[in-house]
Formats: sequence, C-alpha cells, structure tokens
Amino acid sequence: MKVGPRLYGCQSMTGELQRVLVRKPRAEDLHGWRMCGWRAEPNVTRIAAEHEAFCAQLAGAGTEVVLAESSADGNPDAIYTYDPALVVDAGALLLSPHKECRRAEVPALAEDFKRAGVPIAGRLGPPEWAEGGDCCWLDEQTLLAGCGYRTNEAGISRLRELLPGVEVLGFDLPRWRGRGEVMHLMSLISPLAPDLAVVYPPLLPTRLAQLLEERGVELVEVPDGEFDSLGANVLALAPRVALAVDGNPETRRRMERAGVDVLVYDGEELSKGDGGPTCLTRPLLRA
Repeated sequence: MKVGPRLYGCQSMTGELQRVLVRKPRAEDLHGWRMCGWRAEPNVTRIAAEHEAFCAQLAGAGTEVVLAESSADGNPDAIYTYDPALVVDAGALLLSPHKECRRAEVPALAEDFKRAGVPIAGRLGPPEWAEGGDCCWLDEQTLLAGCGYRTNEAGISRLRELLPGVEVLGFDLPRWRGRGEVMHLMSLISPLAPDLAVVYPPLLPTRLAQLLEERGVELVEVPDGEFDSLGANVLALAPRVALAVDGNPETRRRMERAGVDVLVYDGEELSKGDGGPTCLTRPLLRA
C-alpha cells in the first residue's frame, strides 16, 4: 500500500517549518477590532498587503502555506491561528480559549484541519481553559504551559491527559497589566533552536529560567524598549532561521550575534491586535 506524504506532526518550535495554516484578514471581520481589544483600527488595504507579503516570505522559505476557509464571523483575532489549537504527532488538539470573542474559532478551525488532512486527536472544553499562546515546545517530549488569565490549571491538566507521552510543565505567569491585555507564555519566550531562545527576562518565570539554564539553552535577551513591540515573538522557520516583525533592531542584532539568520516583515497593521509571526501561524508540520 502506497503511503502519501506526511501532512501533520509538530511537537517542535524549531524544526524546519514545512506546512502551516494561516487566515487572511477579511474586511468584513475587521470591524470587530474594538470587541477584541486591538490597539487601533486596522487599515483594510494595508493589513491585506502585509499578510500577503508575510505568506510570500513563508512560501519563499519552502513552507507550504494552507489558507483557512472557514468563517471568522466578524472576529479579527481569527488571523492569529496559533491560539485555538495545537497540532501534535497524533493530529490536532482543539483548545478552549478563555478570551470569549475567540471561542467560535475552535470549531471553525476544526473545519480547516479536516480540509488540510489533519485529524482531530482530542479537545478541551469549559472549565478547561487553554490557548495556544501559552503552549511552547521545549523539545518533542516537553511542553511548557503558562498558567494565567488565558490558561488555567484545569486546562493544563487536560493537556497532560491528552499527551501521556509528553512532560507538560506549568509555569505561573505574571499579572503584568491584568486581564485586559494579552500575557501569554509566548509573549516572553520564542525558541530559535533546541539550544537557543529569545526571551524577555524581567517577566520570565523563575522556574522556567532555571529550567532553561539546566537544559543548556542559550538566551537572547530582548531589551526593555523592544518588548511591547513584540521583540520576543519570533517564528523559527528552521533551527537558527527566524522570521520577526520589523522594528526591533537591537533584538535582531542580538539574534544575529547568536548565529541566527533573521528575516523581517512589515507588521504595523497585522500587529495591532498584539500578535506577531508566531501568533499568525498554526504550524501543521515540522521536520
């Protein structure tokens, strides 16, 4: 029996990105920017152009770009496809966003997974809250999970049930600016290679900092002035090959000094919802 190409499997943040799910920003959805807490109203023309250029960079790096076709129902946050699900070796785990305006994204993305040939391997539901931005693979057997306003202990416990062969480590997140603003674990850390990560040290949980040190992970530190502009939100296209939003020159220099090939994209409009390149992608397959 002939076996077709592998379509999914992504228990890594840094393996070669071979297949990814993204959603185009649609004019009919952007009017919900206030509902979702965006910093300003996005320009319809410019955000579409930025997203097209972003996808072109992914494709240029050799990644198959799969476009979501499901309805976003007036929710601009739906362009941040990282949050509603995880894709593991067994398929997609449908998560349970605590941000109310994002809950309809989960069944919508399930439709897109079906079209993309990715089976549903498990799901969470209230009161098990978990968002993708709080989930970060340290390696294929270690999932870091942030516990805060978006992901709770019940959600992390459910992930442990769904991933019996994986060590799921929970870390309390700082309150920062409270419930009204995004504070995901991946606001603070982005792996660039198995032994390298970009981090924002002032808010990094102490136990996580200790774990990274124990595992021999070198840290590229984001300066204070580049945290709010998503300096710590970086997408690894392959080990030590990164895609970052333009406008954080010192973080870029520090990554390059650590041996990282850094590509940048214009995200002025795309980031008005506080989402960077990791947020804009749901990796389906990494080598």
